[in-house]
Amino acid sequence: MSAAAKSAAVLLVLFAITLVWRMPSSNEGAQAEFSVGLVFDVGGLGDKSFNDSAYLGLMRAKKELQIGTTTIEPGDGSDRAAALRMLAASGAGMVIGVGFIFTDDVLQVAGDYPKVAFVCLDMAVRDGQALPANVLGLKFKEEQGSFLAGVFAALVSQTKHVGFVGGMDIPLIHKFSAGYRAGVMAQCADCRVDVLFAGATPHAFKDPGKGREMALSQYQSGADIIFHAAGSTGLGVFQAAREQKRLAIGVDADQTSEAPEVVATSMVKRIDTAVFDAIARAKSRAFKGGVVSLGLKEDGLELARNATNAKFFTEERVAVLDAYRRKIVDGAIEVPSHD
Repeated sequence: MSAAAKSAAVLLVLFAITLVWRMPSSNEGAQAEFSVGLVFDVGGLGDKSFNDSAYLGLMRAKKELQIGTTTIEPGDGSDRAAALRMLAASGAGMVIGVGFIFTDDVLQVAGDYPKVAFVCLDMAVRDGQALPANVLGLKFKEEQGSFLAGVFAALVSQTKHVGFVGGMDIPLIHKFSAGYRAGVMAQCADCRVDVLFAGATPHAFKDPGKGREMALSQYQSGADIIFHAAGSTGLGVFQAAREQKRLAIGVDADQTSEAPEVVATSMVKRIDTAVFDAIARAKSRAFKGGVVSLGLKEDGLELARNATNAKFFTEERVAVLDAYRRKIVDGAIEVPSHD
């Protein structure tokens, strides 16, 4: 073996060791009849949002379906494909990439492991694009849930001035901002909607300091409630809301517990349910590749209601929200998915 080849082999081994070191595994993974591997998105476990919701679905499957589980946090994200490949090679029956950023990596690795089911959450699929039989792209109609969040913000706002803080400036996050703005304007035509994005790289989803800075600028200019779609960057929005004694709307999961004094509701994507259902189908050998898009009609989205925020969901407001929901489900309202 040449010196260069030896060096490459050593680097590959060291890289694999690094991934394993970051990889919390269940003790049942090796013994279980069916096992699932999951690679987290930027922000990782503990983001109180997208990643945590996917993890909840995985843990529900572990408990109810008696599967083995393995999770990986791929550092700065440059090793996503290697993480997916490691899980597939280790014997996992399903491998899940959490986030649109995994789109190309999933397609690349899935081609080498046709007997393994792959799932990509928020997969960036072009119109008419066909996926391999072993790849499932789970997408959500975020604009629909965000429309309801906008209606809610307009109903709650006392200043007729609301805000939106997005993470990475990409089409996916513009679905949130477009739907939100449409909902606000449908309910309050003379309301003002401020929109800001944290950046143009994945780091925009894990910068609470930037989230706080942007939210403060909106609150200080008159907004009294802000909806964020920014991953852990949104935790900075909650901090600004506390400081300014204003309100915020969470995203992906019910984020009330993160800041119960300021989070009026959250636009919940039922990522946990989508992950669980995909695992259940794969374990029962009913897995099908393709694209599945979940909206209000499929109960893939909802506004979080709980004991803490019940005061915001008055009978009159609920009636308004329900009426809009029915119109969207029935097709009477077509929510825009881009600005």
